[in-house]
This record gives sequence, C-alpha cells and structure tokens, in this order.
Amino acid sequence: MTATNPTLASAVEIPAVPLTLEGAAVLHQFFRFRWTQWRALLEGDRARILGEAQSALAAMEKDGSALFSVLGHKGDLLFIHFRPDFAALNQAQLALAQLELFGYLEPTNSYVSVVELGLYESTIKLYRELAEKGLAAHSPEWNAAIDEALERQKTAMHPRLFPEIPEARYVCFYPMDRKRGEDKNWYTLPIEERARQMDLHGKIGRRYAGKVQQVISGSIGLDDSEWGVDLFGDDLVTFKKLIYEMRFDEVSGVFSNFGAFYTGLRCTSAELPNLLAGRTPAAPLKTRPVPTGRPGHPGRP
Repeated sequence: MTATNPTLASAVEIPAVPLTLEGAAVLHQFFRFRWTQWRALLEGDRARILGEAQSALAAMEKDGSALFSVLGHKGDLLFIHFRPDFAALNQAQLALAQLELFGYLEPTNSYVSVVELGLYESTIKLYRELAEKGLAAHSPEWNAAIDEALERQKTAMHPRLFPEIPEARYVCFYPMDRKRGEDKNWYTLPIEERARQMDLHGKIGRRYAGKVQQVISGSIGLDDSEWGVDLFGDDLVTFKKLIYEMRFDEVSGVFSNFGAFYTGLRCTSAELPNLLAGRTPAAPLKTRPVPTGRPGHPGRP
C-alpha cells in the first residue's frame, strides 16, 4: 500500500461498472379477463369466487401486492408484487394461481426484476479513494473495501431498496434498455461521462417530487430488457409530461430504447366487486403520507 497520491488516482483507469444496491424482488403480471365466461356464471358462483379473491387480495396487499385495471388493449388486469426476496415472490405468484378466479385470467405478459439503486457518484469517489491507497482493482483488499462500503449503503438506503407500493391512483410501467450498437453504445462511455449524464437526467425527475414516485428495478439477466420503470401518481398526464421532458436529455434521447408502456388505475381489494361488475374502481384511500423526496431514482441505470 502506498501513501495517498491524487496524481496516481487520476492516472489509474478505474473499473467501468458502477456499483449497485439491490433490494425487493419485483414481479409484474398482466392478464386478460375472460368476461364472457364470467358473465355466464350463476350469481352465487360469482359471489363465492369473488369473496375468495377479495380476501386473498386484501392479504396480499399487506405483503406488498397491488392490482390495477389496465387502460387500453394490452390487457385487463395488472398485478404488481414487491417481496423481500425471489422465493417470497414465487409464493405470491403461486398463491394467485390457487384462486378460483385465476381460471378466468389469461396471462398476456410478465416482468421479473429487482429494485436497484445505482451508485455512479459514490462509485467514482470510492474507486478513486482505493486507487489513492494503492489498492489494485478487484484484489482481495479492494473487494473487501467495496463490500464494506456497500453494506453501509444498504443500511442507509433500506427504505428505498424495499419500498411500499404507493397508494396512488395511477401507475405507468415500461421496460427499457441502454443502446449498445455500433454507433451509440452506452457501455463504452467512460464511467465519469455516464455519471454526468445520469446526474442531469436525475435533475429533471427531481422537479416532479411530490407528484410522481418512481421505482426502478434492474432486470439484466432476469428478463428481456435491462430495467423496468414504475411511475406512481394521482395524475396520469403528469407521467406524460415527465417522460416527454426526459426525452430531451442526452441519456434518454441518444442512449435509450423503450419497450411497451402500460398504464392502469388502482383497484384495492375493497373495490374488486366494482371492477368485476364493470364499474371503475374508486381511488384508494391514502393512509401513508405522500412522499416529498425526489420522485424516483431509487435506482439509476
């Protein structure tokens, strides 16, 4: 180990991969509802199936699940599950499949991910500090220092890594990737440049604090895209304004690809009878304060 040497730190090539923190396991399930078969049931059968489903949804809401009525042709229902780990996530999926109501649901899509907090600024600072100490990248001493720093961050960021699903009226979900083609490749940019762009990107999101709460989940190696994005809020048009404004920054306009967008409105267990009777569910009664912090970036890819 050498003495601290800022010149050495600036000259050493630091690793390209930013550190990340991972939290709650996340599953999105999209379904079509078999309305024709449902309406063909006797009233008593519908009541029995509905009662079982309503009780199950009420229990699942306490564990970190939420149901949304999807707008548009891409489906009818969206279940979002946040769980402490992937075993618990699998149990949520299996529990839903045991309901008699599940026989009237036709899966159309799903998405598996994990809540992610990107640490660009902290990564660069830590890498440089370790380089100043003369530690070789990925050496045992380097790895031990990284692990220690991440454990501290996990404790400090626990509420953001394991969030509750906001009690908001609307949700917007979409998957996304960073471009990695011959012309534009996010992953070949220096880490400092990626950090700069993400900082500017985050400043736009912070202007929507109190209006939109964002949860970013990582899905590299877990599903077809690299990240999933959930926006929660009480005004659907605000999502449009936020996403439109972000399209003008470099990281979105130049280095991003987006998948299909899904929007829906919340249906609590209390409103499930209305939904299955063909009536728009009432807005959820909020029991938790509206977040006042920055609207998103529990993870910034």
